[in-house]
Amino acid sequence: MKKLNCVLLIDDDVPTNYYNKKVIEQIDCAEHVETCISAKAALEFLKSDFDDGAQPKPDLIFLDINMPGMDGWEFLDSYNELSDDVKGQIVIVMLSTSVNTDDEGKALQKGVEGFVRKPLFKDSLTRIIEENFG
Repeated sequence: MKKLNCVLLIDDDVPTNYYNKKVIEQIDCAEHVETCISAKAALEFLKSDFDDGAQPKPDLIFLDINMPGMDGWEFLDSYNELSDDVKGQIVIVMLSTSVNTDDEGKALQKGVEGFVRKPLFKDSLTRIIEENFG
């Protein structure tokens, strides 16, 4: 399995981010794991200057839907307005507790590569990496 440079977790729930980071670390699939507890903070992170090497640009983003302030849908709308230089080849996967089948369809319409129900498990993470990064 390919080892990613960076995975970005966007979720307002700190324990969820901690758990997901541990799953990623257990299968050793990323050099770095970054977390943002708000969609706005994630957008600012993505606008960072990654060229200086201080922090790596994400290859993969796991995005929660239900967050205060700016939810996952609003994040996607703002993300899709970013320049191609900022977006690069980032793969976005929704990671949510939502059981609404409409959410999965809506996510795919907005350019999300996958929809996974929380919590993140090793097998679903491995599948996502294999499907999107070969």
